[in-house]
Amino acid sequence: MAKLNVNPTRMVLSELKGRLVTSTRGHKLLKDKQDELMRRFISLIRKNKELRLEVEEELGNSFKDFLLASAIMSPEFLDEAVSFPKEKIDVEITTKNIMSVNIPVMKFTKTEIDDTGSIYPYGYAQTSADLDYAIEGLDRVMDKLLELAEVEKACQLMAKELEKTRRRVNALEYRTIPDLEETIKYIRSKLDENERATITRLMKVKDIIQEN
Repeated sequence: MAKLNVNPTRMVLSELKGRLVTSTRGHKLLKDKQDELMRRFISLIRKNKELRLEVEEELGNSFKDFLLASAIMSPEFLDEAVSFPKEKIDVEITTKNIMSVNIPVMKFTKTEIDDTGSIYPYGYAQTSADLDYAIEGLDRVMDKLLELAEVEKACQLMAKELEKTRRRVNALEYRTIPDLEETIKYIRSKLDENERATITRLMKVKDIIQEN
C-alpha cells in the first residue's frame, strides 16, 4: 500500500474518489468473470478427462485388432488393403465466444471418393475380420478424437484467460484500490489540517480586532 504522488487539493480528492468507485466496480466485474471462468474451466477439465479415457480405450481396442490382423495378413497385402481411402476428410474450424475467449469449434467434412457407401477400402475375400474391426473402431472414435482436440484447446485458451483475469483482479485488489484509499485518506487529513489552521488564524485575527 503506497500513497500516490499528488497535490492534496479538493479537485484531486474528487478525481480520486471517482477512480476508486470505477476501480471497485471493475474489481467486482472481473472477480465475477474469474469465478465463472473457473467454473467453466473445471467443467472442461472434467470433460477432457472423460473423453481422453474413452478415446484411449477405443484406440487401444482398434490397435489390438490391427495387430491381430497384421499377424494373419502379409505386410504387403495389408499395406495394399489400406492404401486407397474411401473418403476425403477435412476439418472445418469456426469459433465461439465464451467469456471473451474465442473457443474453436471443429467439425469433420467428409467427401466420398466413390459411391459404394462402405468405409472399407478393400474387398472381403482376402482380408481378416480383425482388420474390419480395427477400421470400424477407428471410424467410430474419430468424432470423439476431434472433440477431445477441441476441448483440450479450449482448456488451454481458458487457462490463459483465467490467469490474465486473475492478475488484473489481484492488481486492483492489492495495489490500485489500497493505493487510492490511502491517498484519499491522506488528502482528507491534509485538507482537515489546513481547515483547522485557517479557522485558528481567523480566530486570532478576530481576537486582535476585538482588542483594538
